[in-house]
Amino acid sequence: MAKSKSSNAWLQEHFDDEYVKKAQQAGYRSRAVYKLEEIQQKDQLIKPNMKVIDLGAAPGGWSQYTSKLVGKNGQVIASDILDIDPLPFVEFIKGDFTEASVLDKILAVLSKDDKNKKLDVVISDMAPNISGVESIDLPRSIYLCELVLELASEVLKPNGSLLVKLFQGQGSDQYLRDVRTRFKQVKIRKPKASRARSKEVYVIAKNFHL
Repeated sequence: MAKSKSSNAWLQEHFDDEYVKKAQQAGYRSRAVYKLEEIQQKDQLIKPNMKVIDLGAAPGGWSQYTSKLVGKNGQVIASDILDIDPLPFVEFIKGDFTEASVLDKILAVLSKDDKNKKLDVVISDMAPNISGVESIDLPRSIYLCELVLELASEVLKPNGSLLVKLFQGQGSDQYLRDVRTRFKQVKIRKPKASRARSKEVYVIAKNFHL
């Protein structure tokens, strides 16, 4: 079947993208690594020896980068409903993290070496399957962000941090208000690797408290 003009244009843009080329040259799994890298350089969220979970991790670029930051004495858990190819020093849990069975697996991994079962950082670059209809896509994306916030509230250590992708629009302001009730510091970043036309921004929340 012949590709549409729009899909051909997307493919051309993708392969001409400077961050796609950089990721390929550096051996990273996705261009999204450079969004996380810029945020990390500015906000220093992830440090050696930390425990981090990457939600919606496929294809694994953020986990790949994070594992280098935490080092051999840190811990990275990746979770997604899709499979990802194995990564050194990353423990992958397949499934929907909102399901009790998957959450139990995450907590079991955490408790292997630490009975506290708590994480330093929760990161998420998740987005819903896009339909192209904003009135459908935006509520779906906000819902995912809400689920990430709920998980973070359950698994973060006191003063832990959250990094989550948020699409701006109806519901995003309320979501930010909810984040501010649980974290003392909240910032918004729009990394250079985030395409200008995209409504995505990244919420950086620090100093978690109950």
